Order: sequence, then structure tokens, then C-alpha cells
Amino acid sequence: MNFIQTELQGAYIIEVEAMRDERGFFARSWCKEEFEKHGLVAELTQCNISFNNKKGTLRGMHYQVAPCEEVKLVRCTAGAIYDVIVDLRPGSSTYKRWTAIELNAENRRMVYVPQGMAHGFQSLTDNAEVFYQMAADYRPEHSSGVRWDDPAFAIKWPFAAPTICRRDQEFPLLET
Repeated sequence: MNFIQTELQGAYIIEVEAMRDERGFFARSWCKEEFEKHGLVAELTQCNISFNNKKGTLRGMHYQVAPCEEVKLVRCTAGAIYDVIVDLRPGSSTYKRWTAIELNAENRRMVYVPQGMAHGFQSLTDNAEVFYQMAADYRPEHSSGVRWDDPAFAIKWPFAAPTICRRDQEFPLLET
């Protein structure tokens, strides 16, 4: 696996290294030892799937607060998404900055989202499926988020009028 540091402190793009032959290929998508070598959280406790019927669906920007902060490893297994992470750690050198990565079934890239970052995505295709591996169990009482259109971040989303749930529309703006 190739670990590529993003412009956000502690966030990585992870590319699988495919071993190809006449049958197709084989690749590792998870290796505890490799994650530990890179100083990343390597204990996974939960896996989730998000399926999105329509292109333009937006989910986010989600995170969990202490003591249930979560690390996410995100991969698009069908279709394509515009994956966004925002650094919400006040002491970080990349605080309030965001980055976006296209994840799709063809590039098989993954994004490592460290604790203290909000995560969301917008589907670029109909029938986009996203697979999450989590380093903390989901706890609704610790679930939170920030607005997808918060001017503090000025995220440039691919589709201006997304399909989005009420909860995600009503998250607060970041307090400065």
C-alpha cells in the first residue's frame, strides 16, 4: 500500500498496490502493521456502508466528539464520490482547511481521516456505494457535524443544489 500525505496534517490517501496476472489482480486494502508503521490508528471496531441512489447526494460534514472521536478509512466500492475532509482541530497547523479527493471503484483509493476532522462526500454518479472502516463505534449522543456550506471553509462542491438530509442542512456554522 502507498500512503500519500494530504495537505491536511495527519490525513492520508492510501493506494492499493495491485499484483496483476492473467486472472486480474490481488491487493491488500488493510494491514495493521503498515498503518502502525505510518503512526496511524490501527484498531478498527466497526464497518459501515452508505449507498446513494442519486448523483449529487451530499452526506456530511460529520464527526464524533470526545470521548468517542473516530478515525475513518473510507473507500468507494461502486460509482464515484467527491470525498471531503475538514480539519477541526484548533491546535493544528491546518485548522479550518479542507481537502477533496475523488474516490471511485476504478482507482480503489482510500482516505484516512484522523480524529478531529469532519468528513463528508457528494456522489458523482448514481448508485455510489461507500465503505467505511471505523476505529470507534458510532455513538449517537457523541455525533456532531458542521454545515456543508459553512463560509468558514468555503468548500467547492461539484453540484450546487445537492440532495441532502435535514439534519445535515441544520448543522451549525463553525464558531470562531
